[in-house]
Amino acid sequence: MPTAPQTTDELYRALQENGRRPYGRTRTVAAEELADAAEQFADPVALVRALLELQEAYTYGSEPRKSPVVFARLLTLFDEQPDVFDERLRHLLFWRFKWVAHALRQLPEVPLASLRQWSAEMRDRYEKAGLALQPYYGQAYQLAAHVGEDTALAYELWAGRARTRLSDCEACEICERARHHLAAGDDARALRVWEPVLAGKESCQEEPARSVSYALLPLLRTDDPERARELHLAGYRACRRNPAMAGEVGRHLEFCALTGNEARGLELLAENRTLFDEVDSPLDQFDFLTGVQVLLQRVEQLGHGELPAAGWAGRTWTVAGLRAEAGRRADDLAARFDARNGTTAHAERRRARLERAPLLEALELTLRTRSLDDVTPATPAPAPAPASRTAAALPESLPELIAHARRLEEQGHPEGRLVWARVRTLVTARDYVHPDDDGVGPLVLLRADLLADDADRAGQQDEFAEAAALHEEAAALYEDAGAAGQAALSRACALLARAELPPAPDTEEDGDGVAAKAAALGDAHAGMVRLHEQAPALAPYLEARLLRLRATVLGLRLQTTRQEEHVAPVLAEVDLLHAFAVRHDIASQISGAALLRAGTHALTGDLPAAVTELDALQERLQAHGPAWHLPRALGLRGRLRLGMRDAQAAHADLTEALRVAADWPAHAMDTGRLHADLAEACLHLSRPEEALRHLSRAAQVQLRHGSRIEALCTYSNAAQLSLDLGRVEDSIALLDSLLAETDVAAGELDARLTAQLRLTRARALHTGEDLKAATAEFVALAAESAGWDDDPGSHAMIAAETAVLLAESGEFGRAREAAGQALAAHARAPRYEQLSNCLRELARLQAKQQGADGLADALGFLDDAARIAEEARAAGYAAGGRPLDVALAYEHGRVHAYAGTYEEALAALEKGLALLGEAGAGGEHAGEWAECVRLAGAVEGIYLERPAPALARLDAAVTRLRAAGHDEEAEPLAALAAELREKD
Repeated sequence: MPTAPQTTDELYRALQENGRRPYGRTRTVAAEELADAAEQFADPVALVRALLELQEAYTYGSEPRKSPVVFARLLTLFDEQPDVFDERLRHLLFWRFKWVAHALRQLPEVPLASLRQWSAEMRDRYEKAGLALQPYYGQAYQLAAHVGEDTALAYELWAGRARTRLSDCEACEICERARHHLAAGDDARALRVWEPVLAGKESCQEEPARSVSYALLPLLRTDDPERARELHLAGYRACRRNPAMAGEVGRHLEFCALTGNEARGLELLAENRTLFDEVDSPLDQFDFLTGVQVLLQRVEQLGHGELPAAGWAGRTWTVAGLRAEAGRRADDLAARFDARNGTTAHAERRRARLERAPLLEALELTLRTRSLDDVTPATPAPAPAPASRTAAALPESLPELIAHARRLEEQGHPEGRLVWARVRTLVTARDYVHPDDDGVGPLVLLRADLLADDADRAGQQDEFAEAAALHEEAAALYEDAGAAGQAALSRACALLARAELPPAPDTEEDGDGVAAKAAALGDAHAGMVRLHEQAPALAPYLEARLLRLRATVLGLRLQTTRQEEHVAPVLAEVDLLHAFAVRHDIASQISGAALLRAGTHALTGDLPAAVTELDALQERLQAHGPAWHLPRALGLRGRLRLGMRDAQAAHADLTEALRVAADWPAHAMDTGRLHADLAEACLHLSRPEEALRHLSRAAQVQLRHGSRIEALCTYSNAAQLSLDLGRVEDSIALLDSLLAETDVAAGELDARLTAQLRLTRARALHTGEDLKAATAEFVALAAESAGWDDDPGSHAMIAAETAVLLAESGEFGRAREAAGQALAAHARAPRYEQLSNCLRELARLQAKQQGADGLADALGFLDDAARIAEEARAAGYAAGGRPLDVALAYEHGRVHAYAGTYEEALAALEKGLALLGEAGAGGEHAGEWAECVRLAGAVEGIYLERPAPALARLDAAVTRLRAAGHDEEAEPLAALAAELREKD
């Protein structure tokens, strides 16, 4: 707090401001300072209010030791000056007897006799005040349940009584009743009792988050995993990082452990690492640590005890080490509670949780399903054996293994990479001895082979500079080994890799570097031709690969420029490759030539010719092979059919491509691209849920293959699609997971991609009605995007959305500032429709919330919107939705209606109808026309009390709409007309 309040008015304002802060140390410290400041005023009411705020901060900030101390002070003030407490303050005082009872139960150092004494004090106070005792019996039941006594009588004494104004809220009492049935082993009854809370019909500060955490496992046991999944996503978000809900977090960790989501559990644990040190409540610590131990115990049982884990600050933890420490501390807490209570209840409850077996082998909780293997840090390890269905056992002897790798390399076989990985492991071992075998050749030749394999892998990851350097190094070693042909091929590969490097900034004279890139690719081709001409007699497989590189580099030039003059050279090189491959019967290069020819036709826009080429290729591959080219051919044909708007055929091709790709090593099949293309096909076929599954799988594959940026972009698309489908919590959970990644959180990722993830999350929060969190994120994004000098249009959009959220929160001053930023950015990069929508919505919100008092400012927003509409008209811009002039007239009508200036409202609406014209009822804007008529009828018939002309307007409109086949649009008008007739 910058300065202490000097007057009680300042104190009350500070208390109100502090009350808007989230619970935690910041709010608690401010409350302590305000309570100290209140002591200086000769105003006991101010002191009472400050102490009430302080107790609330302690209670919801998980500091139960301090809450009873503050309440004792309040009780003394009440006894000494009862007149200070008006009806509201008196109600709060008696309500908080329950808070103290709850706080004392959380502290094992408080004797059981003291708990019972406080319970008796509460009863005595309630009786003297003439208050009903249902709240007292509720606390008596909770004490019995906590201690582990027989709760039957205590439950009946509480649950059988009528509720009072001082009873816990309906949601909290539902939770207690449901937990009573849960403790009795009746999952089904507990869930029936919980239903109003789980369905969102009853809620409070702690609910439904607390109930959700307890209901997760009963839902699994009663065979409703999908609802458990949905509630986990929403419930976890409501309690994460909250010290007062550490126990709930622990139960979500337990849920992850028992549903095959151990990796997600570790992710959530890392997100809540501060709870290890921030939770002051021993009972909350006990619940949290037990949930932590359930998770870590499961991870350790699965053989991942050495994984890093987030725990207490000050040291590095492994899963095994943290599990042991959490177990030791939780055991100690259980023993302390049981010693205080004289039972074994806490030890038994803890044991039951730790001994519970997994309830499901695997439940997909989020769109980003990960296993423990996915979160295991990469460490050098022996390469795995080939995992494809077609894989054969590897030779045991090293000479045979090397010969096998080279044969696969000549064939272009996808399993060659795995065999080279096994060779690399053996060669890099400290005790490696190179075999004296003529078939193997010298060590320098083998090292060149391994470098060439490294270079190929770098190129596939778009690490072109590294790939070029490795190819050159391999070429030098091949020359040392006397393998001139292989040296020439490596140098050709280096030329291609260098040509694919982004152009230097000083060469981008054409703005996007197209000319420079095309020149580099042309030079690379010329260099390859020289290498070919100068190379000694090449083995056929090497010459075919060199011809393939020549065709490929020209194909890339055509892809870069899309110029007709670059088509013929590509096709000529493809013909050379095809003829050579046929003459020497090299199946993989015959197929390669067909793929290049099909790709060239596609680049020229001749999609039917490309598909015809691929039809023939499919027949050849099925008859003669190589079979591993079939997924690529089918995938390319599927993409082309998408371009031809034949989504059904594309879906069939891509599905078959995925099926046959499963026969081959994952690294060699671009299944990420296949899944992404299938997602697009599914969207065209109106199968969005299937599309979402394919997007998620595409991103998972891209991550496994090291394409991190591509994967995050795909996940971003999945999050947006999930939001479009109304799966708000799925979208938020996915984005939370991505934004928690180390490189993303540290700002090491592309800033614009991170901003896009945050923007989608902010929109999802808004859709999920978390206005406070959404507004905070939008405000932050608006501030950051203000510095995007190269992209003012995006800033205009973000600032406009920020303004609307601020207005929804009633902060119209800040909303006007954000709208001003949006307008300034719009002046540099017009966003006519988005800005018009924003300004009209700001006007509507201000008029709706402030009525006549907000009319002038609302009309100011509409004046800005009118200027936008005029600019759009001058620029020839046509809105994708309602015409901007019509939308503006309608909003004028609505704003004036909110402000009570009904004649002006009616005039504005009639202007909108005039703009739509006589054809409005039957044209593409029938919905807008009908809404204008409906609001005009309401203003005229209800607010201006002129039902006759209103009914005439409405009846005529209904007739016209129905005649034009717009029955749905006519229904609201008919209903309003019926309402007016009934009133008349």
